[in-house]
Amino acid sequence: QVQLVESGGGLVQAGGSLRLSCVASVLTIRTYSMGWFRRAPGKKREFVATISWNGGMTDVADSVKGRFTISRDNAQNTVYLQMNSLKPEDTAVYYCAADRDRWEGVVHEYLYDAWGQGTQVTVSS
Repeated sequence: QVQLVESGGGLVQAGGSLRLSCVASVLTIRTYSMGWFRRAPGKKREFVATISWNGGMTDVADSVKGRFTISRDNAQNTVYLQMNSLKPEDTAVYYCAADRDRWEGVVHEYLYDAWGQGTQVTVSS
């Protein structure tokens, strides 16, 4: 059983930055694809970013391209989401997810089999 715990959310003004962290409580996440998703009020959960097992491949949603960066530290069992130039429309609960069956990075939500509880990010205008 993989447990994922997100942290780093909070309230920030538009144009500001936050870094989210996701720590996994397993021996290693070295072989897992990892991802970040978000759910804004009244909307469905959506893909934000994914990273392959060794960090060699990353992909981010068009809505955050050029502003958000995903990275990982397998030695620390941690995945990060650096969020810059935040906008009010980035306000959402952000979720970390793990896909234990694939190495290459995964965009599709239904392929992930472990999820964190989420961390709230609020961007004020």
